[in-house]
Amino acid sequence: MTFRLCGLSILICSLIAVNGFAANAPMTAAQLALYQGRDREKILIEGAKREGQFTLYTSHTWFRTFVKDFEKKYPFIKASEWRNDSKNVIRKVFEEAKAGRVLVDAVETTADGMGIMKREGLFQEYYSPEARYYPNQLKPRGKSGFFYLPNRETYNSLGFNTQLIPAAGAPRTLRDLLDPQWKGKMAITNTTTGVRWVGNALETMGRDYLDKMAGQDVSVQDMAPASLINLVASGEVPLSPTIFDANVTLAKKKGAPVEWRPLEPVVTTVGSVALLSKAANPHSALLFIDFLLSTEGQQLIMKGGLWSPREDLDNLEQKFKKNYLDEKYSSEEMEAKIGQWETLLRQLFIRKR
Repeated sequence: MTFRLCGLSILICSLIAVNGFAANAPMTAAQLALYQGRDREKILIEGAKREGQFTLYTSHTWFRTFVKDFEKKYPFIKASEWRNDSKNVIRKVFEEAKAGRVLVDAVETTADGMGIMKREGLFQEYYSPEARYYPNQLKPRGKSGFFYLPNRETYNSLGFNTQLIPAAGAPRTLRDLLDPQWKGKMAITNTTTGVRWVGNALETMGRDYLDKMAGQDVSVQDMAPASLINLVASGEVPLSPTIFDANVTLAKKKGAPVEWRPLEPVVTTVGSVALLSKAANPHSALLFIDFLLSTEGQQLIMKGGLWSPREDLDNLEQKFKKNYLDEKYSSEEMEAKIGQWETLLRQLFIRKR
């Protein structure tokens, strides 16, 4: 009996030792990304102190300011931020992957770009305790975690000059844009923003609506909404249905006589953040992702004129019907849709002029 108890004790001690070793063994990057233990934050911080840095590629200018706040919270991490438009962000990530020298740890850009990179297998599925506060339709799942999570929203709808158009008289619905009084006074951008506006109108109002809009002598401007708002502010273009609310917010801060109004459903562009499968600094990158998705991080995002998709933040200004076009379709389907809508934009609004 004594021999059996002694043997059992040795076995238990051996199991404890093995389990202790397994628990303390270094995790792979994939294991770390999906780890949900209570000591997750401690592990990330300890690892981030060893790494001391991480690199972010993003398509939004606000992150130049945002990473500084992240560094204040985690002074042992140096954040390197590279910004360009979504297409160039994708191109740079692909070039690094092809060369076998991945410099980026986390990528933040819009859904169209994220879908392409996800399709090419460039992302590591990950877990974040903040994920539960975000809409399921914006969280593409893998086998064990998320490929990316949403961190910002911008809304594309009506911007107008308040000196030329009183707020009480400005259009309130998409159908109001067909009023004869707006003929020859509207412009749309020929960028993907304008293309998505065509797609939104086609899906919600039908082809007949777009044909009637073409009869409104809508001009097509070869510029981004951030530049088009300047034409609205000057009065050269009294109103445009392809203006981001953030552009109007920034213009108003500079004293421009402009206002923004949601014509439902509002085309909503989502920016999301992903972890690269070959990230050299996964601890720091995961800490950054958690911070970005936290209440604190989302409040900083809103300071930049953006909106938060986080559901427990009460944003009354966002209480309108949204159309998440990029989230409705797969990346392959969306590429085909964009091609169709771009053709319609040229046929109806450019070739007619």
